Amino acid sequence: MKVIIIEDEKPSARRLQRMLDKIGIQIETMLHSVEESVTWFQGNKHPDLIFLDIQLSDGLSFEIFDLVEVKSSIIFTTAYDEYALQAFKLNSIDYLLKPIDTEEMKQAINKFTSSRKIKQSITLNFDEIKKMLVNPTKVEEKEYKKRFSIKVGQHLKLISIEEIECIYSENKGTYLYTNEGRNYLIDLTLEQLEEELQPEVFFRVNRTFYVNINAIKDMVSYTNSRLQIKLQSYKEQDIIVARERVKEFKQWLE
Repeated sequence: MKVIIIEDEKPSARRLQRMLDKIGIQIETMLHSVEESVTWFQGNKHPDLIFLDIQLSDGLSFEIFDLVEVKSSIIFTTAYDEYALQAFKLNSIDYLLKPIDTEEMKQAINKFTSSRKIKQSITLNFDEIKKMLVNPTKVEEKEYKKRFSIKVGQHLKLISIEEIECIYSENKGTYLYTNEGRNYLIDLTLEQLEEELQPEVFFRVNRTFYVNINAIKDMVSYTNSRLQIKLQSYKEQDIIVARERVKEFKQWLE
């Protein structure tokens, strides 16, 4: 932590330095006037914390801030309390009346360290938000399966998602059914396909069937508040929307 003292009374400055030394805070430099302080700020990296007397030999320390943009936190030290309001309009952590009490000084430093942690957290969050606004990262869209590679004898056949009317399980196997009226065995289970199929296109209507929304030809009321789905080509068995899935299925259709 980089700390400086600005105090025109050198005995008071040395006393404060000794008090800070005792709690392990080393002072980088001591300044004694408005003019000297302005010159120092213009040529040096600003400290984390300043112990700043209000009345200096050549004027009020507030004049420093009229000439230099000081980014440091400040603990004001003064023999008078008439400038308290003006002090707190600046980047002030606390306002200590002379003679400075050790415990009050420690409390002021604790205030600074606590506010610094909060400020760092806010700054980090703000920087992340700023990066997103200035150079927004495109949110990666999930890649869903676009096609299946099917082994047919000694050949491989590519079947696009658009060609598939439904996917179903039967006798421990999983099959694609295409709009050409063909079945193809695949080596994935319906559960494994759950993360692979685009949810806007495919819906699992029951334990054994996924249907493609673009292949639906008709929907008919069925017993026990269920629905029967009729597809463009598939007619091998009835496709029934399970009762517990009907509401979600209707929402999917919208």
